[in-house]
Amino acid sequence: MIETERERFREVAGYLFFGVLTTIVNYVGYYALTRGLDMGVTAATAWAWALAVLFAFVTNKLWVFRSRTRGLAALGRELSAFVAARLFSGLLDVAMMWLFAEQLGWPDMWVKIGDNVFVTALNYVFSKRWIFRERP
Repeated sequence: MIETERERFREVAGYLFFGVLTTIVNYVGYYALTRGLDMGVTAATAWAWALAVLFAFVTNKLWVFRSRTRGLAALGRELSAFVAARLFSGLLDVAMMWLFAEQLGWPDMWVKIGDNVFVTALNYVFSKRWIFRERP
């Protein structure tokens, strides 16, 4: 299938829009769990991350990449691939922060900005080329 420039723009804009919403879901979830339910920082971080990944999966599947897979097996494959990709990029995020900010002493906020741009682009490629790609 040949993508038009308009379709490509819609997809990238949607990915960025829902990415911002995913970040908000993560922050609001974390805040609600730590302040509202008095959950510990680590547990709240894990639950907020899981909630954000689930939100991102649904929005990416339905509105960004418009995946129309059918059946529980196909849905399970997409979800497990999505979670695996997010786990990988999350570990890469931590590794880059450790290497560049902690070990090499680069300014952490600049590293975090560059790191997030890289991770966001990587997540987009994973989603487009591997997770939600059309299958024959």
